[in-house]
Amino acid sequence: MQLFGKFSTNFDMDYLVEHYIYINKDEEDTLTTQDLQNMLKKKRKHVAGTLFLYNPEESPKGYKMSRFLQEDGFDAYDSYVELAENPRAYIINAALKEHYKGKLVEIKYLFNYNRQNIEPTAVLEEFDADLDKLNSMQLTRYDKQLNYQDIPNIRLSGKFVFLGMGHKYDRYHKNIIAYAQALSRQVHKLDKKVVFMYDKNYDEDECREIAYYLSPFATGKMREVRANALKELFATVPPKIVRIT
Repeated sequence: MQLFGKFSTNFDMDYLVEHYIYINKDEEDTLTTQDLQNMLKKKRKHVAGTLFLYNPEESPKGYKMSRFLQEDGFDAYDSYVELAENPRAYIINAALKEHYKGKLVEIKYLFNYNRQNIEPTAVLEEFDADLDKLNSMQLTRYDKQLNYQDIPNIRLSGKFVFLGMGHKYDRYHKNIIAYAQALSRQVHKLDKKVVFMYDKNYDEDECREIAYYLSPFATGKMREVRANALKELFATVPPKIVRIT
């Protein structure tokens, strides 16, 4: 696999505004950033689908994860760069590699702010406050265009959409909950195969309604369970909804 992304920054905060994983055909099949850009000119041909996750935790190749990459000498903002491999990418690659060799899969996020371990932190309180101002002229803590999805005008690449942005929303974060539910409704209006993982707490329709979508990433004994469920989900073409028992 190879990972590519485009970082943007504003007020000393980094956002991953584009993110792709490429599933190499073999060891000799490698992409440059120019190859990536050429493929993206024909997205319909080269991008198989879209994954929706909570927020990015990525670093450019050769750099460590940092809240503000410029302090570490990174200066390739707003350009495609290759990203460092990481445990989350290994889980995604393991699920996609059987059927999507030679293809790109786009990864999008509920929030584009590039930071590890964002849950639970005060950042979520700030996101919730921002979302109340999103459609107004009021200033927000995080950049409106860089951090948040323009849900009514969202465009997704490929034939499938995997929703895996999480399910443990704090009940006091009413604006985050409404934002996730609005995204869920809009994605289901698009002409895509929409898939997700769920458990015994809700049925499929309830998951769609309340945006209850299990993340493919977990800790402890659930780490392997979620990773295997993601493999099962992508074991068929098109992918399918999977219930974790």
